[in-house]
Amino acid sequence: GGRMEVLEEKEEEEQREEELKALEISAKLQDLEMKVSMEQICIPSDVPDFDWSSIDTSQLPSSYKTNSLKEKKLLHIADHFLQQYAHLCPDRKPLFLHPVNECGVEKFVSTTVRPTLLPYAELYHWDGCASFVSDYLTVEPLKSPITPPGSLYSPTTILKYQRGNCFDFSVLLCSMLIGAGYDAYCVHGYATREICTLDETLELCPLLRKPQEVPKEGMKKSSNKYRVKPPPDLHSKFELQQEAKKAAETEAAQKNKEREEEKELEKPRRDPLYGLRVHAWVLVLSGKREVPETFFINPFTGNSHSTMDEHFLGIESVWNHRNYWVNMQDCWNGCKDLIFDLGDAIRWEIMLSGSKKPLQLLPDAEEEKELSDRDMDDMQEKEEDISFDMPPSWVAPIQISPREFETRCSQGRKVILYRKAKLEKWAPYLNGNGLVKRLTTYADLDCTEVVEVREWFKNREDMLDMREVNKQTQLTTDYFSPGHLLNLKAHTYTSLEPETGHTMEFYNEARVDGLQKRVENANEMTEYFVGRDDFLHVRHMEFGKRGKKIHLAGTRTDMNSQPIVQIKECFHRNLEKPADEDVAERIFLITEETIHLTYHLKDKYITASKKDFFKASERDRKGNEIVMTPEMCITYQAGSSEKEKKLLHLYKLLQELTEEEKRLKQQVRQSEAEVLNILKIRENEETAVKLSVSIYNTERNEKRRQQNEAMKNTLEDELPEQEEQDLDYLAPFLIRIGYREKMTKGQALRVRDDCLTDFKRRLIDKANVIQARFEKAVEELQKKDQWFQEKKNQLSAEEEDDFLARYSETMFHIHILALRLNREKQTAPQKYLALEEKLRKDPRLAEHLGHA
Repeated sequence: GGRMEVLEEKEEEEQREEELKALEISAKLQDLEMKVSMEQICIPSDVPDFDWSSIDTSQLPSSYKTNSLKEKKLLHIADHFLQQYAHLCPDRKPLFLHPVNECGVEKFVSTTVRPTLLPYAELYHWDGCASFVSDYLTVEPLKSPITPPGSLYSPTTILKYQRGNCFDFSVLLCSMLIGAGYDAYCVHGYATREICTLDETLELCPLLRKPQEVPKEGMKKSSNKYRVKPPPDLHSKFELQQEAKKAAETEAAQKNKEREEEKELEKPRRDPLYGLRVHAWVLVLSGKREVPETFFINPFTGNSHSTMDEHFLGIESVWNHRNYWVNMQDCWNGCKDLIFDLGDAIRWEIMLSGSKKPLQLLPDAEEEKELSDRDMDDMQEKEEDISFDMPPSWVAPIQISPREFETRCSQGRKVILYRKAKLEKWAPYLNGNGLVKRLTTYADLDCTEVVEVREWFKNREDMLDMREVNKQTQLTTDYFSPGHLLNLKAHTYTSLEPETGHTMEFYNEARVDGLQKRVENANEMTEYFVGRDDFLHVRHMEFGKRGKKIHLAGTRTDMNSQPIVQIKECFHRNLEKPADEDVAERIFLITEETIHLTYHLKDKYITASKKDFFKASERDRKGNEIVMTPEMCITYQAGSSEKEKKLLHLYKLLQELTEEEKRLKQQVRQSEAEVLNILKIRENEETAVKLSVSIYNTERNEKRRQQNEAMKNTLEDELPEQEEQDLDYLAPFLIRIGYREKMTKGQALRVRDDCLTDFKRRLIDKANVIQARFEKAVEELQKKDQWFQEKKNQLSAEEEDDFLARYSETMFHIHILALRLNREKQTAPQKYLALEEKLRKDPRLAEHLGHA
């Protein structure tokens, strides 16, 4: 007996020590919580604080202010479930089950989810929904970073005031995703400080992430035993290796040192609340909407994360609009080892179970005996309510107007800081130049030295889509969508002044000449072509120094162009010609009056045929014809066994090349003029930026709105006149008699007779047309029948079936024609009599025909 007493005393002491330790831990947590919350309050923010207690709830529907009988029953079940959970898992924190809403009424979290599919194409996909929620709402931190909030407002209120905490973000996003057909759930769990506080200063901007490159299999070079051997290298390979090794080691050591310093700076400071910070996010299970793999969505950023992501440290529970599940798996390794099979009753405890299995409340028989009668009654009630369905959501329909959807960000602007980068977003039409997004990258972590600026534009009439500005080289590249006036695709420049270096890319499919790219500077111009019939793919021009410049007032550039020194053209192989007749390269040396032709290589030859022409310029200037001499053309023919071309052939070729040279000079001048024109137009476009507005956007399209109003007013004015001037069936006959205001009896009788005669003729014509079609169809049927009788023994089963189908179709056609003809014959007299009666009652004829 003494030993038992001693053991009991020891147990009581141990219990007291554990309670004291728990109290100390909770006191420390409270201190840390106070410090962290004070730190969060002290952080400066552009967003002003918002007093939720001041919101107007008087206009909200009654479902926000009261609970239905089914909702009350659900809250009772939830309380009972919470009691069981607290008894079975005393070490775990209370569940987030029924916080109060904006009206102070307790609502179960699943009924706050309102599945909604909004009428915008972008919101049919998860990334569009996540991006909209993260942009549209302003983040508010939780009052206590280690406990869930005491309230959960409706998505409609959150959208109205455009702000909320992580739980508000998650419920809204989950509602949109379920409405779009995804298997989505809100998650109550724990995450790192960076996730909970939306600190992305150590994260790489998603726009800077490079896609993973698929390694290409190296092409094996075919070794040629007849290739020319290179001269021997007389340098010491050992010395070169040692020098390279030493340089590599020095460079590697320097890089490692810089990397370590950078890592030390980037290393996040220690978080005293690591593993305790509460966060809510969205879980999307695989299966529905062809989602291949389960993933998380952080509603603050709109980014997707793997379920193995180390930033997510644990899960307490998940819920959707149908049910609520408690995670019973150990989260010692974060969410990496969790299995998201919500049908597994061992890993996930479901609240509203659809199965008929009895609930196991307590594992020990002794504890079961200690249950009061009241608890047993509750248990029986619970068993009866096993098939209880979730009540419908109490939230009003979620609605987003087109203007709100377009504006997105609060006040139309949002700034996100990343590692060595800053991303700014604007609503469309907020900036006069159409700017909607700007990404600035920096060389240092303090974001002081700008490296590059990327800007994205929308709704510009000049089709400008994106602009990259390299601040180190001062090089600007503009990217255009298809549809630019000059078919521009990209334009790289340092200045819009001519001859300062420009690279222009074009949509070659939209150009007649197939020009894909043009590179131009002060002394050279190179053009690249695609898909030309003459197989030209490169044209390179060189210019000399121009003479004295002549400037004219009001002109952009001088009048005298640079002299052309050389034009070089390269051609692809034309397989319809022999290789030694197919020109690969031709060079016109304008100043030297020389033309060089190089032909394509023939098979099994290592040298190409060539021709060099030297023009007799003096004779040309005097106006005499060119006298061809052998000295004027130097020819090298690969494979000298072939006969050389006759002098007459060379003379004709030289004449063709001379004409081609003149044409090319004109083409070069046209290219120069086009460059100047493009630069002038681009300068005008940048000086006066114009934004295009859809004709369906009546709010912004003032011109279209005015047109609509003018059209509406015109229609309203014309409507009475139009009603008066309805189609008059007597108009053609009244014109014949020259009707003004009154008519004689003779005129009235003539109008009546003409009208009846015309109507009778039309009835007869209609009947004749139907009769003719009927006879033609019968004749065709007889021909088909005769053909079938003749060919019946030669036809296959398929051909016979095909014939019978067509025969049946023709029979149906004949039947319809017979019915129409019969109906026309029956109704024609009735129609005639009806018209006669109408004429008698017509106010213009009634005076003379009333007694006729």
